[in-house]
Amino acid sequence: MSIVFMVLATLLVWIMTPGIAVFYGGFVPKSNITRILFDSFLMFGIAGLMWILVGYSAAFEGNHFGIIGNFNHLFLSGINMTAMFGMTKLPTEVVVLFQMMFAILTPALFIGAIANRTRIKFVIGFIILWSLLIYYPLVHMVWSSDGFLARMGVMDFAGGTVIHIDAGITALVLSNFLLKPYKPTEHPNGNSFWILMGTALLWIGWYGFNAGSALSLNAQAIQAFMTTTIAPLSAMLTWIALENTYKKEITLSGICTGTICGLVGVTPAAGYVTITAALIIGVVSSIGSFYFMNSLKYKLHINDYLDIFGSHGVSGIIGSLTTGLFATKAVNPNVINNGLLVGGGFRLLLVQTLGVLFTIVFVVILNCLIVSGLKRFFKDDIYSPELGDLKHIKLT
Repeated sequence: MSIVFMVLATLLVWIMTPGIAVFYGGFVPKSNITRILFDSFLMFGIAGLMWILVGYSAAFEGNHFGIIGNFNHLFLSGINMTAMFGMTKLPTEVVVLFQMMFAILTPALFIGAIANRTRIKFVIGFIILWSLLIYYPLVHMVWSSDGFLARMGVMDFAGGTVIHIDAGITALVLSNFLLKPYKPTEHPNGNSFWILMGTALLWIGWYGFNAGSALSLNAQAIQAFMTTTIAPLSAMLTWIALENTYKKEITLSGICTGTICGLVGVTPAAGYVTITAALIIGVVSSIGSFYFMNSLKYKLHINDYLDIFGSHGVSGIIGSLTTGLFATKAVNPNVINNGLLVGGGFRLLLVQTLGVLFTIVFVVILNCLIVSGLKRFFKDDIYSPELGDLKHIKLT
């Protein structure tokens, strides 16, 4: 039964990559849609094959200083794919496939920050280096039992640090400090149908994303399924209230964005917190992201056109920190120290805070090094002409 459950979860996470492409496509000018779709789907080829080539080994096999695994199993050679993975009852092959979907989705989350702004050769080079230097080490540090953040006690049920803070910070760096400002030549098409369908695909996929991270059809998986329902509902209604109060209007794009923020916020806590805590996390994530998107980013002159950091980065940070407030052994016996607001004191909150700060600094520094290196290698020939790279690829 657990194998069937995990295969279904893997397929649901697969849906999220085209889902994010459709979601972003609803916000960009019409001339940019094809490039958004192209770059997002390209992640299956680049990030997916990279995961099989070296990613799984670097993330989960061996250990070097609690930072990275080894590179001894190229194309999964020497790994017994039918052996049980860790303490689970799952064949290693199932976990490899499930985690591959995470490795594909994460770059798809931030790739919209540079769609139609950089040449495809830069995108390919960046994803390869980003996977090797940022993503695989973060997976090892947080989700491998030998990772130093895991040993420190950082809790991340389904990807608050590894995926959402990582993707949000990467988008922030790419779109603001290292690339030319984005100046669309036409007004965004604002396709409400695309936005709603993208949100629906992401929400459906998120059940596999969060519940599947339990790696078994158990009580934590069911709890994650429930919290993945409650948090976006409360976030959606909170966004409606905020728009009505501060903008005097309620928009479909707004409530869909609020829903995504709730899903992001509950991700690191999904299998650790109660239903009431999930509701609160949804509310707080929505408030934090709304404030950033509608006020703080303008005060700081941040060019976050698709609000990737505003939704994934900000809500990912909030979700990771609130895990330190609400995680409880009553929901998951693997919780060593209860959160601050459920009788556990400050320890878990402090550990979560350190984990968030480390992730931010690590991702910022490595992204700056990667982009600087690629700009030097390509001699600054990384920016797309007005029509992007579409003239170099045959797309209809």
